[in-house]
Formats: sequence, C-alpha cells, structure tokens
Amino acid sequence: MRKDFNKVSLAGLVVALGIIYGDIGTSPLYVFKAIVGNNPVSDLLIIGGISCIIWTLTLQTTIKYVILTLRADNKGEGGIFSLYALVRRHAKWAVIFGMIGGAALLADGIITPPITVTSAIEGLRTLEVFKDLSQWTIVKIVLTIITLMFVVQQFGTVSIGKLFGPIMVIWFSMLGVLGLSHIVDDVAVFKAFSPHYAIELLTTYPRGFMILGAVFLCTTGAEALYSDLGHCGKGNIRVSWTFVKACLILNYLGQGAWLLTQKGQIIPKDQNPFFAIMPEWFVIFGVLIATLASIIASQALISGSFTLISEAMRLNLWPKLKINYPTEERGQLYIPGINTMLFVGCVAIVLIFKESTAMEAAYGLSITICMLMTSCLFAFYLYTRRVRLSLILIYLVTFFTLEFSFLFANLVKFMHGGYVTVIVAGILFLIMMVWFKSRKIKNRYVEFVRLEDHLPVIQELSNDSTIPKYATHLVYMSSADNPKEIEHKIIYSILNKKPKRADIYWFVHVDVVDEPYLSEYSVQTIIPNEVIRVEFRLGFKVEQRINLMFRMVVEDMVRNKEVNITSRYESLSKNNVVGDFQFIVMEKFLSHDNDLPLYERLVMRMYFFLKKISLSEERGFGLDSSYVTIEKYPLVVSPVTNLQLRRIIHS
Repeated sequence: MRKDFNKVSLAGLVVALGIIYGDIGTSPLYVFKAIVGNNPVSDLLIIGGISCIIWTLTLQTTIKYVILTLRADNKGEGGIFSLYALVRRHAKWAVIFGMIGGAALLADGIITPPITVTSAIEGLRTLEVFKDLSQWTIVKIVLTIITLMFVVQQFGTVSIGKLFGPIMVIWFSMLGVLGLSHIVDDVAVFKAFSPHYAIELLTTYPRGFMILGAVFLCTTGAEALYSDLGHCGKGNIRVSWTFVKACLILNYLGQGAWLLTQKGQIIPKDQNPFFAIMPEWFVIFGVLIATLASIIASQALISGSFTLISEAMRLNLWPKLKINYPTEERGQLYIPGINTMLFVGCVAIVLIFKESTAMEAAYGLSITICMLMTSCLFAFYLYTRRVRLSLILIYLVTFFTLEFSFLFANLVKFMHGGYVTVIVAGILFLIMMVWFKSRKIKNRYVEFVRLEDHLPVIQELSNDSTIPKYATHLVYMSSADNPKEIEHKIIYSILNKKPKRADIYWFVHVDVVDEPYLSEYSVQTIIPNEVIRVEFRLGFKVEQRINLMFRMVVEDMVRNKEVNITSRYESLSKNNVVGDFQFIVMEKFLSHDNDLPLYERLVMRMYFFLKKISLSEERGFGLDSSYVTIEKYPLVVSPVTNLQLRRIIHS
C-alpha cells in the first residue's frame, strides 16, 4: 500500500474534487426537478423531499461508502472488481455479484453524460433571450459536446485534467453560495434535518414512496467514491466529502426555500429550480459552469469505465480488447472499443429521450443494482475479516432495507425508459457470463501432464541434427499453475504436430494476482541452457506487456550468467550473434466432434463469436507479431460417444 494513502494534502483535495464528485456533484441540476415533477408545491413535498435527500446522503453516501466501504481497499485500490478480488479466494460464487455490479456500473456510464449535459444546456431557457430555444436545438448542442468529449478521450486527460479540480471547486462554491442566498426565503426548510418529515412524506403523501426514485438521483455518484479510491486516497476523499456534502445540502435547502415561495403552484416543465434561484445576470455564467461540471462528471465516468473493463479483462471476465496508454500517468488508459460503445450509447440516449426530464425517468435503476451488489460483497468481506456476525447483520438489514426501497421505487421507471439501462446492463452481464462460463467449460478439456516425463525426449529432439532447427529459442505461453506440469497440447506441438527442434525451450506462465499493481517474476531452470520456466505474477491492473517483460528477464539472466542465448550455429556462435526467439501461441477452434448440451453449445458459440471480434491472443499478451507463430488446434470439450458406424465385409 502506498505510504501517502491516508495522507491529506491541499493538492490531493483539489484532485479529489475534480475526479470523484462529478456525478454526485451535478445531481442538484435535476434532483429537485424530478421530485416536484407535476405535483403542486406543498410544505410536505418540499420539506419531506429535502429530508429524504439529507438522510440519503448521510446513510447511503457518508456512512455506507465514505466511512465503511472505503475500509475495503485492495492495496490502496477500490471499486467493485477490487472488492471482488479481495474475497474471490474465499468464495467462487462471489464472481456473480462482481459481474452484475460491474455491468450495472457500465450501463450507468451510458446515461450519466446525456442527463448532466442536457440538464445544464436546458438552463439557457431561464434567460429571456433563450426562453423559446427549441428542444431540437438543445439536442444538437448536447450531441456536439458529447462528440467532442469522446473524441478527446484518445489523447488522455492529464493536461486538461489539471483544470478539473479548480473548476469543481468553483462549482461547489457556487452551489453553496446560491443555496445560502435563498435559505432565508423560507426558514421552514431547516425542519428537513428531522427524519420525521421524510417518513411522513413517504407514508402519507399520495404515491409518496415512489418519490424515492427521484430522491435516489442525489446519491447515484456514491459508487465513484469507492471506484476512484486509488486515484485520490482515503484521507483526501473523506475530508473533501465534508465540503461537498455541505455545499450540496445548502443548495438543496436554497432550492427548497425558493420552491416554498411558489406554494400551490405546479412548476412548468421547462423551469428548473436550480437555475431559478440564480440572479438573472448570473444565469449565463451558471449555465457555463454547470456545462463544464457536467463534462467533468461525464469524463470521470468514461475514464472509470475504461478502468473497470481493463480490470475485468485481467480477471478473465471480459474479452481482451486493445488498450492504449495516451500518457505516462499511472491509471491513464484508453480503450477504443469501449469508447465507441459508450459514445453510440450516449448518442442513442440523447436521441431517444431528448429532454432531461425523460432521462430522469430512466436514470438510477441500474446503479441501484450495483449498490446492492457492493453491499453483498462488502458484507462477505467483513465476514472474511472475522467481524462479529451481529454487526454484519445490522449492516445488511440497514442497507438492504434502504437499497431495496430505492430499487422498488425505481422499478416504476422500468416502463418509462429504465428498460434501456437494464437491457444494456443485461447485455454486458451476458458477455461477462459467457466469457467466464466458457473458460470453465474449456478447463474441462485442458489436459496437464508431468513435464519431467517428457524431458528426455525433448532433450533428444534438441540434439537431433537430422531434424531442421525450428528456432534457437522456442517460447510457449503456458496456463499451468503447477511448475511441474505442462499442457498436453504443448508437448504435442513440440513432438508430434511437426517436431520443433530448438536449443532452448522456454515455458512462460502469467499468474494474475489480487494485488492491483504487483509486478514480479521467478525463474526455474529445469535443464540448464535447455528447458527454462518463467512465471510472471502481475496485478489485475498491470498491463501484460509480456514481450518487453520477457526480454528484461532474459537480459537479467544473461547478466547473471544463468543462460547462454548465443546462437548455436557455428558461424554465428563465434561472432557472438544472439539466437532468434520464436513465440508459439496456441489458438483454439470449436471442433465438430463435440456432443455438448444445448446450454454449453450456445455458450461456446457465443464465446467464439466474441473471440473473433476481440483482441488476438498474441496482442492480448503484448507480443510482437513478427516473432509469433499461431497454431490452431481443435477444442474437443465433450467428444461424441454415440456415433453408430457399421462395417460391411465384402465376400
């Protein structure tokens, strides 16, 4: 764990404001608008609504995430896959919670940019000059901003990222000042600090319980607090949250006090309480700052999606995709395939729903599911740390009650657009499940043999000058965890398919470990200068650049005189020319000689379809294709056994 993980600094606090709080920080743009909806303004609706917001931010965001869940750091890293990595060796079934939560979080990334940017741009209508601005014009402005945002992703965000913190400081300060300036409109809003009004709203107001679906929007960004733990550190998150929470509550109180002056009225659909509390001369600046804040919120969520997918890939829960590293900044990555997917999804959301009010109806359902999965995993994490069962039970009862209440209230949104994010989350979950299940099915086929049983014949082959030399150094990627074992298919490739004579055989194994940034290796010399095994132990956040790493290992071994890599050809050897290295990558195809049950047949077909559109094995391992030979072999998982064939004997 990094030494400065719990350290608090001014720079760290500003960075935390820029990276973490975009989603939750922009929620005042649409939360109160969603709570009021088409209902006439009343004391119970407004004071009860603010009370629900205050206690949701306190229970869900502060207690669950800031105080409790941040404790479950994986060597300083957070997020649902980091939490899964902490518990997976204790329970194989925990993967289901990780996959559902990860899929739901990714689906949330498709609706957050449209709703925040659209809400900000719609604020222009508050100005007299723009009051007749058509929705189609707003849609075009939103699409332009979203397109630019996704185009910029490929260049990294280090340079513009330095502006994120200061802009968010301005944003939160603006929220606090605007709220303060209107609290005196009706000091009755201070009653909202009593949970009594929240309970009264939910139990006595017509369809009051359903208002929770709108209230939930105030805490949708809470998961980002945990996901970005590694970027900012626990100390900076906890201290900055006190400032953020104070500014958010002040703004909600200000909006509520202003709404109480409109008692009995139905707020017009095109009027947003957030912009209504601004002085008219300030609205244009308010819209500009709100737009910048919404872009920062979207940017943070997009970057978070890249990190989430890269973690899923390392944990074998997602097909391998091309990852670019636009800058040297740790954690800065760009996945073109995911960027395109999110862009298409965001554009579709804007074109389908057009208005932020319609998007509110679809927003929140998938993220509720993610929060429930985090609760399940965190409860099991507490169990693995031997926390008292009574305390774990209190945790589960408290947050299951809260989150299932939000889920049931949000289910109303399903027919009003919530189905969009649920379908997206379902597709993403299906991809993860297929990739995970297919690996289980394939593992039934992988046959391991004892390496020592085949060493004599490999040595004889290496010294057999009657067979043309295939390469000086032959390198195989092995999945065998046990260093004394090797896949049968590798032995078959060396000895049977086409005998591959080499001077030195290298077997390279990559072990993805639960520690995020671990990067180490070990070498086992099985037969000096003839058979060597290299094992890399890499964290699930480390890029697998095996070509580069293997070269470093070989150079280190040469320095230590552990291996002689000079070519064995006489003419080259006397001139100290280094021998060639050839990697063999074994690529599977589904054999027709399989007799699989329908479910497994479908899983394997989907797996091979995903494999076609994903990154190849050699690029996934970061190998240079000029030194790689692809060998295809049939995957026979379940051989056909009931084939009837009768021989006819001719007289």
